Amino acid sequence: MRKENIQHKLEEFYVSQQKKTIHIISHTHWDREWYLPYEKHHYLLIEFMDQLIEILEADTDFKSFHLDGQTIILDDYLEVRPEKKKKIKRLIEDGRIHVGPWYVLQDEFLTSSEANIRNLQYGFKDARKWGSLSKIGYFPDSFGNMGQAPQILHQAGIKHAAFGRGVKPTGFNNLVGESDMYESPYSEMRWQAPDGSEVTGILFANWYCNGNEIPVERDLAKKYWDGHLEAMEKYAASDHFLMLNGCDHQPVQVDLSAAIRTAKELYPDYEFIHSNFNDYVNAIDRQLSKPKLKEVKGELRSQHTDGWGTLVNTASSRLYLKRMNHEVQTFLEKEVEPLATFAYLLGEDYDHDILEYAWKTLMQNHPHDSICGCSVDEVHREMVTRFEKSKHMAESLKQATLKKIGAKIDTSSFIQYSNQSVPFVLFNSTGLPKTGVATVEIDFIRSYFADGVNRKSIEEFDLDGYTLVDLDGKEYAYHIDDVKIVFDYDLPKHQFRQPYLAKRATVSFEAKDVPSFSHRTFAFVQIAKSTKADERSIAQEANTLENNFLKVEINPNGSLTIFDKQTKEVFPNLLIYENSGDIGNEYMYKQASEDLPITTEDSEASVELIENTSIRATYEIIHQWEIPESAEAMLQQEQQQLVGFNTRKSKRSNKKILLTITTKVSLEKNGTGVNVEVTYDNNAKDHRLRVLFPTTIESSHHYADSIFEVAKRNNVPSEEWTNPDYSQHQQAFVSMHDDVKGITIANKGLNEYEILRDKANTIAITLLRAVGELGDWGYFPTPEAQCLGAHKASFKIFPHIGNRNREIVYHDAYQYAVPWSTLQLPVQTGELSGNYQYFSYKSDHPIAQTSLKVATNKKDVMIRFFNMMDQPGSLEIKANPLIDTKYESNVIEEKVNEWIDKHQINLKPYEIKTIGMIPNRKK
Repeated sequence: MRKENIQHKLEEFYVSQQKKTIHIISHTHWDREWYLPYEKHHYLLIEFMDQLIEILEADTDFKSFHLDGQTIILDDYLEVRPEKKKKIKRLIEDGRIHVGPWYVLQDEFLTSSEANIRNLQYGFKDARKWGSLSKIGYFPDSFGNMGQAPQILHQAGIKHAAFGRGVKPTGFNNLVGESDMYESPYSEMRWQAPDGSEVTGILFANWYCNGNEIPVERDLAKKYWDGHLEAMEKYAASDHFLMLNGCDHQPVQVDLSAAIRTAKELYPDYEFIHSNFNDYVNAIDRQLSKPKLKEVKGELRSQHTDGWGTLVNTASSRLYLKRMNHEVQTFLEKEVEPLATFAYLLGEDYDHDILEYAWKTLMQNHPHDSICGCSVDEVHREMVTRFEKSKHMAESLKQATLKKIGAKIDTSSFIQYSNQSVPFVLFNSTGLPKTGVATVEIDFIRSYFADGVNRKSIEEFDLDGYTLVDLDGKEYAYHIDDVKIVFDYDLPKHQFRQPYLAKRATVSFEAKDVPSFSHRTFAFVQIAKSTKADERSIAQEANTLENNFLKVEINPNGSLTIFDKQTKEVFPNLLIYENSGDIGNEYMYKQASEDLPITTEDSEASVELIENTSIRATYEIIHQWEIPESAEAMLQQEQQQLVGFNTRKSKRSNKKILLTITTKVSLEKNGTGVNVEVTYDNNAKDHRLRVLFPTTIESSHHYADSIFEVAKRNNVPSEEWTNPDYSQHQQAFVSMHDDVKGITIANKGLNEYEILRDKANTIAITLLRAVGELGDWGYFPTPEAQCLGAHKASFKIFPHIGNRNREIVYHDAYQYAVPWSTLQLPVQTGELSGNYQYFSYKSDHPIAQTSLKVATNKKDVMIRFFNMMDQPGSLEIKANPLIDTKYESNVIEEKVNEWIDKHQINLKPYEIKTIGMIPNRKK
C-alpha cells in the first residue's frame, strides 16, 4: 500500500475515534445604531465593554471573546474610556479579545468596490495596531454577499468566510426556518469567486445566536443541549460544531464557564471548548476534505429562496442616503485620491491622516442597518451630518491639493493675448480619455476689500469680447450659464483672511479627448473671434434633440423615443414613470392589496426647450400627476399588531394628491448617451416611484455593475421564488443587450432595479420608496422614512451596439459619475506644462480601473483594475519618468511579485489586480 494511502487511512481512523467537538465562541453582534439612536447603543456598548474586561480578568476559564469583526467598536469605547486602552491592548495581544478584519460591518452591495477595500485596509491597519487579527471574513448579517468576496479575502490572506445570509431563507426577527431552499447540504461549503479564487464558506445555519444564554442548571441544560446538538449536527460537515454564544447587542454571559462545565458533565462523549474562530477554522481544515463540500459560486443573494426575506429593498429605503453616499465615496475615490496622487508624484506630501479621517467618517455610515436605511429616524439624521463632515474634509483636501498642483502649472503663454487673460486648468482624474461638456466657475474680475471695493466697476465689467482658447490657440464654443456678483474670500497661509467681491460666471464648453490622469489648460482671452459660422444647435426640430450619434424625440406623454444612428435601432417609450402602493417596511417592498401600478403612459406632459446651444440642448418635461395620498388606515393597525408585512391586506387610499415630476433631458454635442435629471416634491406616503425603460431586447439575462464585477443575472427568478417583486442591486449601471443592440442605464446612487417579467424586458429603476416603519422584530414607527419633501435623481441612457462593444459603454457609464475638476489660475510661469499626463496605461481588453492612491502604510503608489470579462486580458503600464519600478500587489497593498522592467500585465478572467509603483518623485 502506498505511503499516502496509509496516511489517509490513519487520518480516517483518527477522525473516527475523535469526540465531536463543540466550539463555543462568545461574541456580540454590535449594530452601532439601529432600533436605538447611536448614542443609546453607544451607552450600552460602554456597559458591555466594561463587563467584558471585568469577566476576562476575573475568570481565566473564560478564554476569549470575538468582537464582531469590526475594529470601530474599540474606537467607540475608548472615546469614553480612554484609560482602558493599555488593558484592552494586553487582552488582544494575549488572544483574549479577537478583532478585525473590518473597520465596520458594511453592507457589501450598497458600498462601492473601493469602499469595501478601504474598509478591509483600515480594519487590517487598526487590528495590527492592537496586536492581533481575526483571520476570518466575517459577514454575520450582511443582506447578501458580493460574488468577489472570496477573491478579496484570498488576496488578503484570509481563507474562510462566515456569513448568516445569502443561501438559506431567514425571516421575521432573523428566524431561520426549515426549508429545502438551501444551496448546500452542509453549513460549510466551498465558496468560489468568478475568477476561481476559493474560500471555505461557513453559513450560520442556525443563525449567529445558536449558542445564546447556555443554562448552568442541569435540567435546563439537558433540555437545551439535546435540541441544540441535534440542530448543529444536522448541517455540520465535520465533527466540529460551531456554537455562537451571543446575539444582537447581547451582554456577556458571565456564567459561561460554569455552563460549559455542566455540559461536559452531562455529555462526556462530546468535547466542549471555549473557542475562537481562528482555532475553529483550523480544526475544520484539518478534518474536511474539499471534495466533500459543495461548491457555491459568486453572489449569495438568496436566489434560491422564496424571495420574501432577502431584504433587497433596503437598496431603495431612504434613497437620499444612497445618493449622498454615492456622491461622497465617488468624490474620495475618483477625485481626491487621484489628484492627491498627482501631487505626490510631483513631490508634495500625501496626507494619509486627512484621507483616513474622511474615509472613516464616511464608513461610519456603511454598516448594514445604517446605509440600508433600515433604522429609526434619529439614526439617519445623524448620517446626513456624517456625510457632510466627510465631504467637507475631502473638499478642503481637494482644494488644497489643486492649489499645490496649480502653483506648478505654466500658463505664461497666454500673456501673448493680453494681460487680462483668464487661464484655468481642467483635470481628468479617471483612467480613461474623456470627452464631454465641462462646467467651470470663472472670476473675470476680483476686487479685494483691503484695496477698496468699487461694486459699480465690477457690475459694469464687460464679459463680451472674450474667446476661449487652449494652449495651441484653438478656439472653443462656450455658453455662459450664469453671471453674478459674489462675496468670497481667500484664506492665505501667512495672512489674515482676504475678502473680495467678484464677477463670477458659470461657463460650459466641450472638452474633447482629454487623456486619462491628466490636465489641460485653457484661457479666456481678449481677441477677435474667428469668422467661421456658428455651429449648429442641437435642438433643430420641435421636441427633438439630435447629434451625430443619437436622435431623441420627446413624445406627448413625456416619454422618449431614441434612435441609435450606429445600430439603426429604435427604443420607444423610454422614461415612463410608474407608481404603486407600498405596505411593506424599510427592509422589504410589499405592493398594496388589490393595487395595480399606475403610469404616465396615458398622461400628457408639458414640454419646453430651456437650453439650446452648439454644445448642449435641454428640454424640461413636467408631469402633474394625481396619485393616492397614502395607504388606508388599516395599515397602521396591521403595523401595530405586528402583522407580517407579506401577509398584510391594506389597500391604497381613495384620496388623491398631486405629484409634480420635473424631468430635464439633455444631449451633448458628442454625447453617446442621454442625460436625465429628475426632481420631484413627494407629498404622498406608502408608495414606490420607478422609471421604466422597455428595452424590446430578447434575452434571458442581463448585466449589472456590482463589486469588482459586471454580474450576469437571470431576468427570471428561480422556481422557489414566490415574491412578486424581483428587485436587485446595482452600482454604476444595469445593462440589457443581445448580439445586435443594447441599452445601458447608468445612475448616481440609484441602487435598486428590477427586470420586469413582461414582453419588453423592461428595466425599472426605483426613484423613491416611502414607508412608515422599520420592520423586523417589532413595531418601530419611522415617519421620516416616508421621504416627504424635495428629491432628485440622475441617470443616463446609453443605447449601443450589443455584446461586441459592451465594454465601451460600460466605461462610459463609469465615467458618467465622475465630474471634471477645475481650477482658475493666474498668468504665471511654472515647472509643469499646461498640458500634462501624470500616469497612463493602455489595454485593448475590457478592464476597469477602480483606484489610484498612495498605499496606506507605505510610500508606494497603488493602482487597481479588474477584468470585466470571462476571457484573459492584459494591460500595459506606460513608461513614466515619475515611476521607478513596478510590482504586483494585492488588495491590502502587500508586495506579491517583483517585476523588473515589465510593462505588460496579464489578468485572468474576472481578476482583481493591484499594481504597486515605487515613485521617482520630483523634489
